[in-house]
Amino acid sequence: MESANRLIVVAILLWAGFSFGQTSSDKLKKEQARLENKIDDTRMLLRKSKDNTKSSLNELKVIENQISFREQLLKNYDNQIRSAELKVETKEDQIATYKAKVERLKEQYKKLILFAYKNRSKYGKLMFIFSSKSYFEAMKRNNYLKRIAEVQRNQFITIKQHQDLIGQEIGSIKKEKQLKLAVISDKKEERAAIELDRLKQEGIYKEFKKEEEEILAQLRKVQRDRQIMKVQIASAIRREIAAAEAKRLALEAAARKKNETTASTEATTKVETITFKETAKATALSKSFEGNRGKLPWPVDKGSVTEKFGKNAHPTLKNVTTNNRGIDISTPKKAHVKSVFQGEVTSVLNIPGAGKVVIIKHGNYRTVYSNLQDTYVKAGDKVKTKDLIGSLLTKPGQSMSVVHFEIHKVSGNNVTCLNPSLWVAQ
Repeated sequence: MESANRLIVVAILLWAGFSFGQTSSDKLKKEQARLENKIDDTRMLLRKSKDNTKSSLNELKVIENQISFREQLLKNYDNQIRSAELKVETKEDQIATYKAKVERLKEQYKKLILFAYKNRSKYGKLMFIFSSKSYFEAMKRNNYLKRIAEVQRNQFITIKQHQDLIGQEIGSIKKEKQLKLAVISDKKEERAAIELDRLKQEGIYKEFKKEEEEILAQLRKVQRDRQIMKVQIASAIRREIAAAEAKRLALEAAARKKNETTASTEATTKVETITFKETAKATALSKSFEGNRGKLPWPVDKGSVTEKFGKNAHPTLKNVTTNNRGIDISTPKKAHVKSVFQGEVTSVLNIPGAGKVVIIKHGNYRTVYSNLQDTYVKAGDKVKTKDLIGSLLTKPGQSMSVVHFEIHKVSGNNVTCLNPSLWVAQ
C-alpha cells in the first residue's frame, strides 16, 4: 500500500509539472501565432506595394515593422527550442528515476516470488499456520500470508505502471525532439527572410537619402497639417462640451423654476430631485469603455502601426523626430474604417491635410478617426462597436492608405490625449 501511495504522489507531481510545461508551451505558441499574423499583415501590405515604381516612407516603416516582428519570432523560436530541451532533460531524469525504482521493485518482487514458491502448496501454508503455538499466533500467520499475497499483487501493478510511465515519457521525448527540429527549420527560414528584408530596407533607404530636401519639405507640410488638425479637433470637442454644459444648465434652471413654483403653492410638498438620465448613461458608458482598455478592436480590419503615439524618429532623416497625438495605421488602399466602441457621433469635420474627420463620444471619452475620403455617418448618429463610419483617402502614387486614430479623455473642461496602443487589442 505504501508503494501504491508513493506512486500516486509521484503521478500528481508529474501531472503538475506537465501542466505547467503545457501552459508555458501554449503561451509560446499563442505568441508565435500573434507574431505570424502581424507578419502576414505586413507581407500583404508590401505585396500590394510591388506595383509601385516609387517607394514610400510608409513602405519603409512597414518593412521595419516586419523585421521587428520577425526578430521577435526568432526569440520566440529560441524560447520554444530551450523549452523543448528542458522538457527532454527533465523527462530523461524521470526515466532514470523510474528505471531505478523498477529495478528495486523487481528485486523485491523476486524475493516475494521465491517465498511464494517455497510455500506454494496448500499443505505448506496450512502447516505454517497449524505449527503455531496458539490460536492467536495462527491468526497472525494467516493474516501475514494474506498481506504477502496482497503486497505481491501491488508490487506487480506498481512495476507495470512504472514501465508504462517510462514508455509514455520516451514517446513524449521523441515528440519534443521532432518539435525542436521543426522549430529550428522555421528559425532558419525566418533568418533568411530577415536578411532579404534588410537588403530591401537598405535599397529604399538609399533612394530616400538622395531626396532629403524634398522629404524635409514634405515633413514640414505634414507637421503644419497636424497642427491645424490638432486645433480643429480640440475646438470641435470644446464646442461639444460647451453645448452639453449649456443643455445641463438649462435643465437645472427649468428644474429650479419648477421646484420654486411647487414650493410656493404647496408648502408640504417635497422639493423634486431631478436625475439626468443622459448623465447616468454617459457614466455607465465611460466605465464600459474603461473596462475594455487593451481589448478594443482596431479601427481597420488589417494593417500595421507605422507611427506610434508620442515622439517618433524619422526613418531616414537623422536627429529629426515627429510628435504624434495618436497612432497611424497603414492599411490596404481605400480600406473601411470602423468605430472601436459604441457611442454617438458628435462631429464630422473636413480638415485640409487630414481629409474628413469623425469624432465619436463614449461617455467621457472621444475617439477620433482621420484621413477619411468618404463618411457614412453624421453628427447625432448612434453607432455600435465595429460599425462602418467611412473609407480612407489614398494619395496619388501610394499603394497604402493610412488611418490616423486618437483617443481623448474629457474631465470637466480638461481634455487629455491618450495612447491608443494601450487601448486596442495587440
